[in-house]
Amino acid sequence: MAEAKAQLNHLRISPRKVRLVVKPLRGMKVSVAKFQLAHITRKPTISLAKLLDSAVANAKNNFSMVEDNLYIKEIIVNEGATLKRFRPKAFGRAGTINKRTSHITLVLNEKVPGLKVEKEEKETMKPKEENKDDAKKQNSSKAKEDIKKSPKETGKKDKKGETPKGIKRIFRRKV
Repeated sequence: MAEAKAQLNHLRISPRKVRLVVKPLRGMKVSVAKFQLAHITRKPTISLAKLLDSAVANAKNNFSMVEDNLYIKEIIVNEGATLKRFRPKAFGRAGTINKRTSHITLVLNEKVPGLKVEKEEKETMKPKEENKDDAKKQNSSKAKEDIKKSPKETGKKDKKGETPKGIKRIFRRKV
């Protein structure tokens, strides 16, 4: 049984704070965990959501696993390197300030072992991506044509009789 892993090193949040967010996620289904991370108002949630997305991408690409079948097997939060800073204290002494970092390891596993993405699904996904690229090229060429035309050529003016905001001069004399 294959496990998909993702790792985040040197996160500049103390492990104690990260563990508060990580603890309820253990054993959760991936879709539920993403929903939980979106609604928790703590600093580590942004980094953990990216890490979870990375682990899901690893599972899909490396092991052809189905996202709906994945759950969080384990999340380990270890202490990373501590940055030491100093602050002046009374009587000429220096007090240390420890800026702690975290190393997070995320392991995903399958609920139902052996469920794989079929090859036909992968092949059908490729043409869709190509169509998106063609659409982007067409949209970018239209945008370039619009940029080339000056406001005098288009004859477009806003309500006050001035040119659009992007072209309007910043330092214009008042008449």
